[in-house]
Amino acid sequence: MRLSCAVAACGLTLGCTSGGGEPSGSTPATKAGATTAGPSPTEVVDIDPARLPGTRTQAAALIRAVLPDPSAFDPGAVRRTPYESDPRRWPVLGDDCVWHQQALPENVLATSTRSYEIPASGAKGPLRLSAVVTVHRTAEQADWENAEVLEEMLRCPSQQLRSDEVITSLNDVPASFGDSGNEYADDVLNELGTYTSAEVGGPHPYLWEQTRIGQFTLAVCAKGAKGWSRADLFDRLRDPHVGMRARLRAAIERDAPTTAAPSSSRPTGTKGSRR
Repeated sequence: MRLSCAVAACGLTLGCTSGGGEPSGSTPATKAGATTAGPSPTEVVDIDPARLPGTRTQAAALIRAVLPDPSAFDPGAVRRTPYESDPRRWPVLGDDCVWHQQALPENVLATSTRSYEIPASGAKGPLRLSAVVTVHRTAEQADWENAEVLEEMLRCPSQQLRSDEVITSLNDVPASFGDSGNEYADDVLNELGTYTSAEVGGPHPYLWEQTRIGQFTLAVCAKGAKGWSRADLFDRLRDPHVGMRARLRAAIERDAPTTAAPSSSRPTGTKGSRR
């Protein structure tokens, strides 16, 4: 299973795509083309263990602090109904390539999705957006969530969200820390495709962006409509995604120590260090 554009995300009952973790109590299988070693330690954030959530309540509070408000996407963006997903459940892609809801697995402390919309205006149809934050118990489980996104795309290049909504032609572009300009997360994953529904027609561009920082995954999603290009979707998602990462860092990163002013007794060239 994996977290997707979830209940209420992108305005769906079943979800859009991306996210997740291995079934409760199970051990992740070896990823295709990968070794059995776990993910490398987080390199982009100096995490303070004392600031990590240890309970579901703490994880849920952190998620609320990280998720963006509608205005982060656009001054005219509004909340969709329901605005927040059921915290007790998350979507799972079945063998039939149709999304279904299941109980939240034990290896996830908390997850939440918020849904937004930029209403139709002029030559542009309604753009539906979402943001998702998931707190896994370990970084390895969060890493597995990213791996399942790739597996699901290969298994189901076309996925049914509900009876009148489908995403097709899915293509995932992953990048580990240090690859393809990724200097801000342990892993980054972009999923591109097309979206079609009875309401907005199609095919229109579809975009999912996800980052992993330690045991946390952060994602934003956009489902296109008339008048919205793929470049427009990237533009709408960029600032909210950056803001989510900044708020997460502020919540879990080790505070820089106060550095004393240099004195004549201090060796020349010695500097304070935050690590």
